[in-house]
Amino acid sequence: MKAFLIALQFLSRIHLASQEVWTDEDFGRSVLFFPLVGLVIGLLLSALYGALSFILDPFGRAVLVVAFWFYLTGGLHADGYMDTADGLFSGRSRERMLEILKDSRVGSGGVMAFVFLVLLKVTFLSQLEPKAAMLSLVAVPAAVRFGTLISIFQFPYARKEGLGKAFVTYAPPHTTAKALVLALLPVFLCGPFYLAFLGAAMILSLWANLGISRKLGGVTGDTYGAVIEGSEMVLLLLVVIGSKAVHFLL
Repeated sequence: MKAFLIALQFLSRIHLASQEVWTDEDFGRSVLFFPLVGLVIGLLLSALYGALSFILDPFGRAVLVVAFWFYLTGGLHADGYMDTADGLFSGRSRERMLEILKDSRVGSGGVMAFVFLVLLKVTFLSQLEPKAAMLSLVAVPAAVRFGTLISIFQFPYARKEGLGKAFVTYAPPHTTAKALVLALLPVFLCGPFYLAFLGAAMILSLWANLGISRKLGGVTGDTYGAVIEGSEMVLLLLVVIGSKAVHFLL
């Protein structure tokens, strides 16, 4: 239970535990519950979308839900997304890129990347029918946060020390297999099509981390967040494409 509360507090603004200082061992054990935290986030987003359907049009709902999405995650992943954009698009050496990622200041590349991230998330979500939107909002966060385990366990950490090292060092045995069980829970809410989300999230994580690792020599906590945000955006796009294709065929 403690490990889940740590994961919930780390990945969202939902703080159910009074403790504010965690050890590396605590963080390592919490990684198992990342997909479950994603499911909690998704349920809250879907509930908000459903509630707003009585008072707002699809675009208005999408704007408020995406805004709540960023608020609920505390901007943690968005910050990593902006830092990663600043570093990778800087055209500098590997060492300088890592320095830019560590810099708390946001450059023009990060700002532009974030603006388009928000615009695209809102655009894609507003294109979906209400039922598809609510199911996607449940499925996407859970699937993508399982994809984070691929970032953590399948790619080397680019720094000598950091949070990623704690995840790898202190994670429970067979973490990925156990987390997969938790990542499958949305099947009971979304149906078998959720498996497509999960598979796509894993492929996106592998593809993105391969590209990042080539440039940085590994991954970092910032790139974890970047892959989460980018994967969420792409999965929403894939749902839009799938929905349009179904309507065209029918």
